[in-house]
Amino acid sequence: MGNQPLIVLSEDSQRTSGEDAQSMNVQAGKAVAESVRTTLGPKGMDKMLVDSSGNVIVTNDGVTLLSEMEIDHPAADMIVEVAETQEEEVGDGTTSAVVIAGELLSQAEDLLDQDIHATTLAQGYREAAEEAIDALEEIAIDVDEDDTEVLEQIAATAMTGKGAESAKDLLSELVVEAVRAVADDDGVDTDNIKVEKVVGGSIENSELVEGVIVDKERVSENMPYFAEDANVAIVDGDLEIKETEIDAEVNVTDPDQLEQFLEQEEQQLREMAEQVADAGADVVFVDGGIDDMAQHYLAKEGIIAVRRVKSSDQSQLARATGATPVSSVDDLTEDDLGFAGSVAQKEIAGDQRIFVEDVDDAQAVTLILRGGTEHVIDEIDRAIEDSLGVVRTTIEDGKVLAGGGAPEIDLSLALRDYADSVGGREQLAVEAFADALEVIPRTLAENAGLDPIDSLVELRSAHDGGDTGAGLDAYTGDTIDMDAEGVYEPLRVKTQAIESATEAAVMLLRIDDVIAAGDLAVSHDDDEDEEMPPGGGGMGGMGGMGGGMGGMM
Repeated sequence: MGNQPLIVLSEDSQRTSGEDAQSMNVQAGKAVAESVRTTLGPKGMDKMLVDSSGNVIVTNDGVTLLSEMEIDHPAADMIVEVAETQEEEVGDGTTSAVVIAGELLSQAEDLLDQDIHATTLAQGYREAAEEAIDALEEIAIDVDEDDTEVLEQIAATAMTGKGAESAKDLLSELVVEAVRAVADDDGVDTDNIKVEKVVGGSIENSELVEGVIVDKERVSENMPYFAEDANVAIVDGDLEIKETEIDAEVNVTDPDQLEQFLEQEEQQLREMAEQVADAGADVVFVDGGIDDMAQHYLAKEGIIAVRRVKSSDQSQLARATGATPVSSVDDLTEDDLGFAGSVAQKEIAGDQRIFVEDVDDAQAVTLILRGGTEHVIDEIDRAIEDSLGVVRTTIEDGKVLAGGGAPEIDLSLALRDYADSVGGREQLAVEAFADALEVIPRTLAENAGLDPIDSLVELRSAHDGGDTGAGLDAYTGDTIDMDAEGVYEPLRVKTQAIESATEAAVMLLRIDDVIAAGDLAVSHDDDEDEEMPPGGGGMGGMGGMGGGMGGMM
């Protein structure tokens, strides 16, 4: 009795230890991976998510699915983080990363049943991941940022199977143009590419505008619709009379005082409009409101004014036109103005918008996406976001890999050879890692209705013969040269997926004790205590996750 540990827990707390804790975490990770696995590849299926309000999302984008699902289990949340990290770092490959993480856990489960210690597995997985990333570097293909054809093929690969396939040639061309337009010496910031979704028309009506589209109208009908060779001002404030910070009372004893008071307000508003005109501005974009009287005087000066412009739109306007935002019209000078060859209010799909175009060396652009329904446009938007990410990554890194499961087969064979040089039981973990990577081509085959065993055998045979670019054609079932076919993925998509999937799997495998108590769930591993996300429902969370997924499937 004296040697047993004393644990003091609240009455409501629950605890799972040892093999039960490991099994629970592995099952949670596998469940998350299985929920998105059927969406992988050009023939992947879509999922419909319906929330309690009846809002519907139809998508096969991995990170969208996982972020929208009701997942309560803390271990499952760690797998969701894999997808979120992949999205932030690269913009594509989220489903692949999660599927690999789930398969690593599945392979580990078999070894745990053979009494291989979790620490041994973790060490073997880390060694295998390092070797895999080195092997990927060796088979990577160099791409020049001026190689338009390859960049468009990379963009097309990212959007294949995501609803945009019917117009992927046009969209790929627009994506590459957009990324090149905003590229500078510091890299590519895709935040400078605004995506404007417009319901109506077909996907083929999508277009790229070298400039910025602001989803607003001019504030007064008396203002001109169009300004040519326009000087643009951006005001990060209001064109209104400022209210006092404290409540004030003005006592008026005769009508003359009231008239004088009103005239003073009108004079202030007139001066604001004159300051904008004196600076030489033809168009002014204001962050806040514009008083009716100020609108009147701006219209008299022939100035187009737009109010309540979002800060993100202001940033893009500043980058596109070269204007310097000012906090008040008092600070506005000619040096703060930007330039646009054309500023016009135009109608698109029944809505009025302000188009700022013909800017010198446009460093902010707008991609107009068209589609028949809101659900269609939302899915195209997600496909475009992935394509922008992979093109940006390729331009920054200059390295790509053949797609279609080719890199995973190559890595699997390389790791099996590497395993022979690894001593101890870690060798079994390296071999398990090699088997886990084959889940990608196997899933591609399954989702395409092909025999996964036959497909894997053919792919292994081709790679054994030295064809490192051999991948699976999901449409015909043939093993083809993906390099010759123009199916590419950025190197970083694969390296990031392997790194994050390995880290998540290792973290989950090292957990051998889960305690859920009140506001905090604490996990104990072999070496040290680690704080888990606040869970409360740590133990019962799996049921919650199952319910959430059940509603989706």
